[in-house]
Amino acid sequence: MNLLQQSRFLLGISDTHGIARRYFVVNGFDGALTMLGLIIGFLVSESASIEVVINACLAAAIALGMSGVSSAYVSEVAERKRDLGKLEEAMITDLEHTAHGEAARRVPVLIAIVNGLAPLVLSLLILVPLWLANAGINLPVQPLHAAIAIALLLVFLLGVFLGRIAEISWLRSGVQTLLIAVVTVVLIYLFTG
Repeated sequence: MNLLQQSRFLLGISDTHGIARRYFVVNGFDGALTMLGLIIGFLVSESASIEVVINACLAAAIALGMSGVSSAYVSEVAERKRDLGKLEEAMITDLEHTAHGEAARRVPVLIAIVNGLAPLVLSLLILVPLWLANAGINLPVQPLHAAIAIALLLVFLLGVFLGRIAEISWLRSGVQTLLIAVVTVVLIYLFTG
């Protein structure tokens, strides 16, 4: 069994597929909105160099990723141990060396990785236009505006993903999450402009 198959198996027997999906969406959304907020903040403030914007956004992305990994790991270790203990109590046997025991040990790592990578990866995607501009590549639009467009697109796609999971209109779900991002932008302009 390869690593992906084994991961799916462990998520399946521990019934944590939904938890991993939720962490991906919630923290991905956090990453996208945080980058959107930072970029809008730089846009409405006195002009800062691209390097300053990149460094601030990259620092926030790394912090979001580390926060996601560590918080999910700590909480999931506790939850998996609790669930394994309840199962052992119900079965009146030690499950440490079974697939359930392995799931209790490995699932927190898998969920922590998802929880940390989601905001980090989405944040890094949003920063691509800034890196391109910093490398001297001319973009058809201003780099901060391009980063904002990517952030809005990613938020929309997270909504589409949620719509597919819920088996509802992917377009409606995408528009709903996009509206949240637009309201965020409006609030930032109202309070910082």
